[in-house]
Amino acid sequence: MKVAGPSLTMIITSMLIATSLAGCSGLSDLNPNAKLIADTEEINAGESVNFDARASTTPDPSIIEEYRWDFDDGATKTSKQGIASHQFNTPGYYSIEVTVVNDQGGMDIAYVSLFVNSPPILSFEYSNVIRTGDSVILDASDSTDPEGGVVSFSWDFDITVDTNNDGDPANDIDSSNSITTELILSESGNRTGSITVTDDKGASNTSSWTVMVLSRNFRVVWEQKHVEFEWSGYLEQGESYQITDNPHPSSRMISVNSTLILARDILPIMWPEDNFTMAINVPSSGWNIFSTTSQDNITQNSSATIVRDNMNSYPETGYTITADSSDELLYSLLNEPGQRFGQGDWIWTITADDCHPDIPIDEIDPDQGNDWQLIVDFLILVPRISEIGI
Repeated sequence: MKVAGPSLTMIITSMLIATSLAGCSGLSDLNPNAKLIADTEEINAGESVNFDARASTTPDPSIIEEYRWDFDDGATKTSKQGIASHQFNTPGYYSIEVTVVNDQGGMDIAYVSLFVNSPPILSFEYSNVIRTGDSVILDASDSTDPEGGVVSFSWDFDITVDTNNDGDPANDIDSSNSITTELILSESGNRTGSITVTDDKGASNTSSWTVMVLSRNFRVVWEQKHVEFEWSGYLEQGESYQITDNPHPSSRMISVNSTLILARDILPIMWPEDNFTMAINVPSSGWNIFSTTSQDNITQNSSATIVRDNMNSYPETGYTITADSSDELLYSLLNEPGQRFGQGDWIWTITADDCHPDIPIDEIDPDQGNDWQLIVDFLILVPRISEIGI
């Protein structure tokens, strides 16, 4: 009896099925294994993150052909390299994915999570117009952090001045950790500064501020005044006495009259009068002068006089002028070019040049020196400054 074997058709069909099944099993074995890491898990809005999928693998003999990136903010890209960098400008949580594809059409996906921190919200109030010498309150107390973190403050009171001398006047910190600050501005013009609020994750927000500082109005009246000084003493032959005085610092000198008077001898008819020298030195003005006593009439005391008029000119009076402060205005008035003669110390030197010996009484000179008196009269102009409101 002959047993019939399988037909040729059945054999061919079985071979095709086996081949097909073998092909499916091989494709599954060639899928890659995707791996993804990021160089940080948390950033501030506006910063970039580097992603690395180079640790991904694929079975031999396949090779990785491309990396498909999805940054979860609407941006995607495809690269041949397993690294990518991306900037995130909007705060929130992100799930970044990379799809690794090999040359056999196999693929795998890996994910990393990222938190993008929002900057703090800066709320800032101040008066933008003040007058010189007044203070401005800079108030940032309503500033907040959306994530509820702790915030700190730093102030730059003048962005045109490089306080820390690093070449960049815009990065100075003149005050820190103060929610509000009071700033007195003494110079007219615009003052611009900045405030920066920073949260506990290092995110910051900066705002500039400008205050218009207005000058003040003053009325100036020059008041004429006589100021008199008097000194006295006693000098013997060859002795000197020096007086140093600043007659009236807050004034303009117009004239001076200095008179040195000597006491009369006991018997002026019998004994000649003594002679003293009075010298004046004003170092700041370079003025030096002296005068020696004389007696025009036997009935009068010996005296010496030094007079100088028109040391400075008479200014306009009763006018209105703007300035940052009364002190600044006074300084400018007293130091007007060409009107500073007589400022500073005046030095008077009294010298007993010639004390004539008197007729001895019991062989003793009864008067070996003389009493003197110095009288100085200044005519000055004193500026009276009063502020005028608007």
